[in-house]
Amino acid sequence: MVLFLTFNFSLLSLSCGKYSFTGTTLDPNIKTITVNTFTTSAAGGPANLTLTFTEKLKEYYQRYTNMKVVPSNGDIVLEGSITGYDVLPVAATASDQAAQNRLQVTVQVRFSNSKDETKNFDQPFSFYQDFPANQTLTQSESRLVPKIQDQLVLDIFNKTAADW
Repeated sequence: MVLFLTFNFSLLSLSCGKYSFTGTTLDPNIKTITVNTFTTSAAGGPANLTLTFTEKLKEYYQRYTNMKVVPSNGDIVLEGSITGYDVLPVAATASDQAAQNRLQVTVQVRFSNSKDETKNFDQPFSFYQDFPANQTLTQSESRLVPKIQDQLVLDIFNKTAADW
């Protein structure tokens, strides 16, 4: 029985490969990250949108990796721009009025990995939240924007650190 358990545990250990309990697949030689302040080329949005988004990214990487956030020359660098902040009608009523609106935020992200340049990318990430047409964007914005930002940060983290 001991031999059987030892054999199964050994097989399980060998088959796991590279795994981290945080879910990251980053090279252990990557010690630092630089997150440059994101800019905006989108019309609209809260005045502090780029600052809060940049800070959420930094906090997420600090919390879920062992990397140290440095102001410049990190082993990996994230930078980009908020390129879209759009309110779109998504559900029409019989009278051709919007029954629901959608706030969609798009972020163009440039990722540079000095340890493995094959991982570099420049791509958009987008996420949205719907809100009732009888509410204005001003009424819904403070509730929707944090949720959208959280999902964008998660998507970016998964692409850069979890390799999903």
